[in-house]
Amino acid sequence: MKKQPLTVKVASWSALHPGRAILGWFVFVALCLVIGGAVGTVDAGDKDYWVGEAGRAESIAAEGNLQHKPAERIMITDKSGAAPGASAQSAAADVTARMKQLPEVEKVAAPVRSANGKMLMVEVTMKGLRLEAQKHIQPLLDQSAEVQKKNPDLKVEESGDASVEMGLDTSRDDDLSTSETITFPITLITLLVVFGSLIMVGVPLLLAVSSIGAAMGLSQLISHLVPDAGVGKSVVLLIGMAVGVDYTLFYLKREREERAHANGRLSPEALVGIAAATSGRAIVVSGLAVALSTATLFLATDIVFTSLAVATIVVVLVAVLSSMTALPALLVLIGRRLDRKAAKAVARGKRVKRHKSEETGRIWTALLKPAKNRPVATLLISVLVMFGLAVPAFGMHLRVLNLATHSRAIPELKTYDRLNEAFPDLLAEHWVMVRDNNPGEKTEVQSALKDLAARAQTDPMFSKKPPRLETTPDGRISVMTLSVPFNLSSPQAHDSLTELRKNFLPKTLGKVKGAEFAVSGPVAQDTDYLAHQNDKLPIVVGFLLLLTFILTLFVFGSATIAALGVLLNLLSVGASFGLVVVFFQWGLASTVFGFEPGATHAIGSRVPLFLFVILFGLSMDYQVFVVSRIKEAALKGVPTRQAVIDGIGHSAKVVTSAAVVMVTVFASFMFLHLAEMKQIGFSLAVAVLLDAFIIRVMILPAALMLLGNASWWPSRKMRRAQQHAVPAPAADAPQPYHPAAHTYR
Repeated sequence: MKKQPLTVKVASWSALHPGRAILGWFVFVALCLVIGGAVGTVDAGDKDYWVGEAGRAESIAAEGNLQHKPAERIMITDKSGAAPGASAQSAAADVTARMKQLPEVEKVAAPVRSANGKMLMVEVTMKGLRLEAQKHIQPLLDQSAEVQKKNPDLKVEESGDASVEMGLDTSRDDDLSTSETITFPITLITLLVVFGSLIMVGVPLLLAVSSIGAAMGLSQLISHLVPDAGVGKSVVLLIGMAVGVDYTLFYLKREREERAHANGRLSPEALVGIAAATSGRAIVVSGLAVALSTATLFLATDIVFTSLAVATIVVVLVAVLSSMTALPALLVLIGRRLDRKAAKAVARGKRVKRHKSEETGRIWTALLKPAKNRPVATLLISVLVMFGLAVPAFGMHLRVLNLATHSRAIPELKTYDRLNEAFPDLLAEHWVMVRDNNPGEKTEVQSALKDLAARAQTDPMFSKKPPRLETTPDGRISVMTLSVPFNLSSPQAHDSLTELRKNFLPKTLGKVKGAEFAVSGPVAQDTDYLAHQNDKLPIVVGFLLLLTFILTLFVFGSATIAALGVLLNLLSVGASFGLVVVFFQWGLASTVFGFEPGATHAIGSRVPLFLFVILFGLSMDYQVFVVSRIKEAALKGVPTRQAVIDGIGHSAKVVTSAAVVMVTVFASFMFLHLAEMKQIGFSLAVAVLLDAFIIRVMILPAALMLLGNASWWPSRKMRRAQQHAVPAPAADAPQPYHPAAHTYR
């Protein structure tokens, strides 16, 4: 007797001990939430974001404790539109006095009047580092609010590093709530259509939500080893809801199919055993494939991608665990309930209504007909369509999506815009960090910095505002701040950085022996971050393609299937990238969806790499599930052509249902405020639709039918099975469960 796979062993134990299995699952979820809440989340610090020359500059500044300090600006204007008068001066003095008393404040500058004379601004420098300032910003906001209450005729506003970041975080939290509000009702309706039973609908939602909860807690715990970059919650919700419902859906549909085939002759435990040996194994393989594919993001050596990878891997593995443990137990309890109802009905002399066998359905029969009857034409046309959709991707323009591109529906960003309109010198800054490795050259370094300041003040790309210079007491490390009166993402701001790095610095500090220098600042950080990602992209993509091929080869024992899977995934990803360019870079999203211009005209720098990895992982879900059904039939001696038709026909409805759920979850992120989340949600939704309705229904079956038995090369086991292939029995014929028949090589 063959040894049972682990999925069957675990499912069998859960089926035999459903109460303990369900209790154990919810105890696990509760422990994750309690422990995660107790230890809290460790957020990524400034050092975690250092890359390239900007990172080297920050390292120099940190050595001298001259890092950029978080600043808050309190703006005072007269509500009548008049120039600030005595009351505004009094309010500015009040703000200054209040801020100086706060332990969170390092210094307060004298009030400054804007160039148009309409605004007074008080700059407050906070203690600590930029990313830590948000934790201490509330006392400053409270004092600004108090001054506003005392001066109803004035408008007192606050904007700065910490307050803007707090506004963005609040927006993210509100967006997550909005996404949940959109996602849950549509998912509920979809599942009701699929199952027609509230009890069966409750199972996927219950397990998906509990999996998300457990993953949230585990992510908090793991953040003590790998700090969170602030994207964990969004990713856990985004991926967790999609795969949590999908995995449960795959399992449920197989159990119902086997129940219909058995027609009352098998116990609930036996039915769960069949589902565990088939769909259960496919779920485990799919989950591991997604996790391993996502792990390639670690090769990017970037804290944001590391956080994305950790969150995705955790929630996917937790969803797999729920489908291996709690789901079989729940299905057994539901099955026993159905059997008891049937027994009572028989005892009362009523006729028991049995589940009808799952059929492909007229719609899916029609959709599969082209691949079945004209595979060559179907393959060529479908591939050409996908290539056509992918063409715009070759013109993709990437940029870091920063404060200039976020939605202006966020109140803090409106305040930020008013500040920059009144004080354009605050729009962007370059920070020149210098380490003098030859103390005897101190005078030369200071002279070179003066020369640098003079050059910048005469260049129209830089502000006329005198540069600010800070130097350590020993004179070894200096930081010069050069203002740029242009938007962070503007060509002028980037040109000024190029001029500084390529021209000004070599002609000044570059001539001082022993002087080590580098440039940081918002523009430099964005530039170096994008360059770092572009350098890592080929490495991540190369490993991902290789890993996908090896995983598929290991699962199906076929190099042909493995190569085909990689090519189909590339088609799906390429087409979704092309549509992202059309809708966001070309601006069609503004016309169709009414998105703000900031969300369009460029693609977020993180979007392609994240999508490439996640889409490859999610595509493996459908690939494993569909090809597993085909292989299952082929191993039983069904000719490959018929196995393809039967396998895709049997999986068509569940793939459609899963796709609808995924598209709903992903599409809900298009209506969030952050531009990157809009682009990620759109591309994931589009990719799933293309994968479900073109790749798996048109291209995959057409290719496999044309390849025939070559699809399984070099599998000897499949070759032997196909040598004795006979026409498949009727799809609705009952098939008793034999564990050996439901295991894979």
